[in-house]
Amino acid sequence: MHQQKIISIMGPTASGKTAAALAIARRVPAEIISVDSALVYRDMDIGTAKPSAEELACAPHHLINIIDPSQSYSVAQFLSDSAKLVREIQARGNLPILVGGTMMYYKALINGIDELPQANLDIRAALDAEMAQIGAPGLHARLEKIDPSTAARLKPNDSQRLQRALEIYMITGQTMSALIAAQNTTAKIAPFELLALSLEPSDRSVLHQRIAQRFDLMLEQGFIDEVQALKQRPELHPDLPSIRCVGYRQAWDYLDGSISYQEMRERGIIATRQLAKRQLTWLRSIPERMIIDCNQSDASDHILKYSGLS
Repeated sequence: MHQQKIISIMGPTASGKTAAALAIARRVPAEIISVDSALVYRDMDIGTAKPSAEELACAPHHLINIIDPSQSYSVAQFLSDSAKLVREIQARGNLPILVGGTMMYYKALINGIDELPQANLDIRAALDAEMAQIGAPGLHARLEKIDPSTAARLKPNDSQRLQRALEIYMITGQTMSALIAAQNTTAKIAPFELLALSLEPSDRSVLHQRIAQRFDLMLEQGFIDEVQALKQRPELHPDLPSIRCVGYRQAWDYLDGSISYQEMRERGIIATRQLAKRQLTWLRSIPERMIIDCNQSDASDHILKYSGLS
């Protein structure tokens, strides 16, 4: 392969990206860079469907288990870390494989960092109602938990800027301070050639079935116990990006007693399906991608073929 080639395996959740990446790693010396905003967190293994110990042993993996759930990991950090890793992996003579479904990260790799999002009238209305109940100081206290850097530079009575900072977080899942830092970053993977392979379902109902089966498997593996352990930590709360991950928020609500076990399961599966729908919508905006039907039993063989390794 060309020295500057990077393989990227994209796709919605439960499409088989890890298996496809490992099929390549078994053919050539390769290292896998996770493109997943949930896999960065330690102590969040079951609900994020992290690679198993056997899978991790097949090839070096990066950007997994790198921060505590109380911390945040920005797009800017991902850009900087992934660019550095690509250079290091290629210097070792190995093939970098980008694997994951966090489309915000891919978008930053391909297009750079977007400007801050435009106002969302529905979210603005919700924040207006919240401020009417708890006041600007209450919003400031909430922002301190989510984005202490931005909260530190805003006055507790600066209602307009407080609402804007919270609105940005509610729209993007990223803090204002992280997005501003990302806009200023110069880390790019642009000098490298990116081969975009996308695992997508020809029949979405098959993917939905996989999602439900995987969620039930996570429950069998002790997902609720995993969330209970997180919930016992006083510094963790539902507004953190880690706890907002699909499945974790629903399990948190169940442990709070606000929903039943069955409701938790149903909401978790629905939220995962909605995530997959958003991922597929974004993938359609990349016309240069090579599409492999993830419903096929030989999807990994097609990945090898398109990557020139079969």
